[in-house]
Order: sequence, then structure tokens, then C-alpha cells
Amino acid sequence: MLEVKDLTFRYLKDKPLFENFNLKLETEKITGLCGPSGFGKSTLAKLIAGYINPLRGEILYNGKPFEKGYQKVQLIYQHPELAVDPLWHMHEVLAEGNEISRSVLRNMGIKEEWKDRFSRELSGGELQRHSVARALGKGTEYVICDEITTMLDPISQASLWHGLINEVKKRNIGLLVITHNLYLAEKICDSIINLDKPY
Repeated sequence: MLEVKDLTFRYLKDKPLFENFNLKLETEKITGLCGPSGFGKSTLAKLIAGYINPLRGEILYNGKPFEKGYQKVQLIYQHPELAVDPLWHMHEVLAEGNEISRSVLRNMGIKEEWKDRFSRELSGGELQRHSVARALGKGTEYVICDEITTMLDPISQASLWHGLINEVKKRNIGLLVITHNLYLAEKICDSIINLDKPY
């Protein structure tokens, strides 16, 4: 289980974005986290993934703090072009992940001819498929998706979510879907947390 326990966070002298916030994420479950812009959704994603530290509180994995090394919790951003090295070929980007299987590449619709291209030579949807695949390496137990299809057309959105959900269900990976799109969350999530409501 991945647990956010009594978390408090603020930027500098701003009022807290979160104060004594609690959240539990289970493998085999798809949880939606919804709320308007400015309510701290992306900040919470970074906190859970261990990219930034809380002012108070803990992020626990099976009751213990994260260990060093490859994280079992992987974060996927909204803008894939900012998450990859533009000087790398796509096979090098995928190599950052932990043993990406051929089934993941198939599920995400990644074509063999893309592997020797640079990120600038791919569409936004093609690039995001690589970001998702990179996060689905061996050992991943939780994936956090921060508005990952906002910039895509409806057909590309549906295709990407279909591939990702197939993979997480097959491997019992816990999925946290961060979105302002309540309709999307209602379609794909087992439960939904609304940040614009009291917690």
C-alpha cells in the first residue's frame, strides 16, 4: 500500500496547499484525483513520487519510507517533451526505464521504426506513449498520471488510456489519475477524490 500520512506542504510563506492530508492507494485500484487548477494536484503528485519533500508528514510504501534506487512509484507528466532528453534517441529514453518488456511496447502502440528517432521527430501522442512505457518497467507497482492526455486529441487520448489500463490491470499496478476532467475520472476510475471539497 502507498500511504500519504498527515501531509502538510506549502511554498515559502504561502498558506498550506495541504494540511494534515491523508490518502491511501492500493495496487489493483485506479484512483482519480480531481480539482481545479491551483489546488495542488501536480504538487501532490511530486510529493507522492518523492520528487519534493513535505513540510510535515510522510509518504510510506508498505508502512516504510522509500528505499534508494529505482522507485516502485513512477510519475508521468502532462508535457512529455519536457520529460525526455532532446539529444537522445527514443530507444535511449526507454532504456531509462527498468527492463521495458515487449508487451508494454505493444500495449502502448510503440512502433519499431520510432526507436531511432529523436523526440522532435514524434508527435505529442507518440512521445507520450514512450513516457508511459518508460514508467511501466519491471518493478513498477504504482503509476501517477498528471494530466497525461490533456494535450491530445480524443482518439489519441482513448488509445493511450486503453493501452495503459490494460497493462496496469494485467500487472495489478496501482494507478492514480490526476485530472481536472471529472468525466474522464468517472469513466476509468474505481474511486474519485475531489480536492475542491473538504478533506
